[in-house]
Amino acid sequence: MAKRDYYEVLGLAKNASDDEIKKAYRKLAMKFHPDRNPDSKDAEEKFKEVKEAYEMLSDAGKREAYDRFGHAGVDPNAGGGPGGGGGFGDVFGDIFGDIFGATQGGRGQRSNVYRGADLRYSMEITLEQAAQGYETEIRVPSWDSCEPCKGSGAKPGTKAQTCRACNGQGAVRVQQGFFSIQQTCPTCHGSGKVIPEPCEACEGVGRVKKTRTLQVKIPAGIDEGMRIRSAGNGEPGVNGGPSGDLYVEIHLKDHAVFKRDGDDLHCEVPVLITVAALGGAIKVPTLSGDAEIELPEGTQGGKTFRLRGKGIKGVRSSYPGDLYAHIIVETPVRLTDKQRQLLRELEATLKDDRHSPQTRSWKDKVKEFFQ
Repeated sequence: MAKRDYYEVLGLAKNASDDEIKKAYRKLAMKFHPDRNPDSKDAEEKFKEVKEAYEMLSDAGKREAYDRFGHAGVDPNAGGGPGGGGGFGDVFGDIFGDIFGATQGGRGQRSNVYRGADLRYSMEITLEQAAQGYETEIRVPSWDSCEPCKGSGAKPGTKAQTCRACNGQGAVRVQQGFFSIQQTCPTCHGSGKVIPEPCEACEGVGRVKKTRTLQVKIPAGIDEGMRIRSAGNGEPGVNGGPSGDLYVEIHLKDHAVFKRDGDDLHCEVPVLITVAALGGAIKVPTLSGDAEIELPEGTQGGKTFRLRGKGIKGVRSSYPGDLYAHIIVETPVRLTDKQRQLLRELEATLKDDRHSPQTRSWKDKVKEFFQ
C-alpha cells in the first residue's frame, strides 16, 4: 500500500511548527498504542505510521527534502521499512521505550515481497501553461535496485542467510518486568535475514540513490492541486515486488492580472472617472489577447462585465469558462491648479442628488436608521 502524506498522518498543515508536530505525534501515539489496543491490527498499523511520520518531520533535513520531493527525498530505510534500520523504536523511545517496535506475529510467517512506495513531485507552472498545456522535463531523486547484487544487498556470488537471533522470524521476545513483549529483531531489523558480505556498491541496502530525468506532459486546463500519475516511476519494489507510481502535483503561480476560479477568470480593470461617467469603449485583457467592451454612461465602480468563453477550458470541461472584468473607477491624483479649478466648477453643478444615485440611496438608508 502506498504511503500517506506525513502531514496528513499527523493531521497538520505543511507550515506546522516543531512544537505542533511533537504535540500531534504524542496525542496520536497515545491513541493508537498497542498496549491500549491489544486486539486491533488497524491501530497497530496507524501506530507505526505515526512514528514514521514523526521521525521524518521532526528532523529538519529530512523534512526539507520531503517537502520538496515527497517520499523520494527521504531514505526509505530510515522509516523502519522492509530491510531498513529500526528508526521507529528510536524515535518513540522518549515516551514509551523501545518495546513495541514489531508487529504481532513474526515476519517469517508472511511474504517479504513489497510494492515500491509512490513518489510525489511538486511542480509550479504559470496560468498560461496551465491553460494551454505544457511539456517539460523533471529530475526526480529516487532509489533504484542495485545492479551488481540485483537488489539482494549481498556481495555478488554470496547470499543472505537466515538470522540466528530470531530464526528468520524478524522478531524476538524480551522480558519487561511481568510482561513478555515481542519486538523487532535488533540483529536483522525485522527482515529475518542477515548479510555476512554486503555488496560494496550499495553497502548491503540493495538499492542505490539516483536521479532520473522524466518527460512530463501537462494537459491543457489543469488546475491547482491536480495530480498527474506516471505509472511505474515510483520507488522499485522489494524482493521482486512491483514499482510504485510517481505523482506530479500541480501548483499555479500567482498571476499579475488574472485570478482563476475553476474554469473562470477574474481581473480588475481600472478606468478614468471621465470614461466611467461618459461611457465608451475600453480594452480588457484576456489570455488570448485584448477584447473590447462598451461601458455605458454612468458606470459605477465595482460593476462587473462578463465575457463569455474567455476563461479556461478545464481538463474535464466541454466548454471554456468565462472572464469577469471588475471595473475600478480611478480617482485622479497629482492635479494641476487648472484641473482642481475645473473639478470645483464641475462639483458645483453636481449638487443635485440625481447625479449621484449611490449617495442618494445611502442618505435614504441613514434616514431610515435614525427614524
